[in-house]
Amino acid sequence: MFLLYFVVGVLSGIIGGMGMGGGTVLIPVLTLFFGVSQHEAQAVNLVSFIPMAAVSLFIHFKKGRIKTKGLLFIIIPAVIFSVFSSLLASQTDGDLLKKLFGGFLVLLSAFQFVSALNDKS
Repeated sequence: MFLLYFVVGVLSGIIGGMGMGGGTVLIPVLTLFFGVSQHEAQAVNLVSFIPMAAVSLFIHFKKGRIKTKGLLFIIIPAVIFSVFSSLLASQTDGDLLKKLFGGFLVLLSAFQFVSALNDKS
């Protein structure tokens, strides 16, 4: 069992390090294959996100890929709405959260697919 958790952690770290969000792997795997509730999977994702984001941010900043101009206009509303969304998610039924997260992943996949097609043309 430890090995499976390790593999999921590695995949989440790789995807998170590329800036795509490790939760796109971590949350579905925890809920579908390990029987973790949606709320717990999201909490694990948030806790694991902190070190992944810190390391990724350090590396990207060191390579000069972070533009700081206008950053507060992104950070401030993101923090405010993450607090609001966390409170909302904690009051939402786990089954509904699964459906909403699944729908989000489907929409994200479709968007990525269409973007890839447009980039080739």
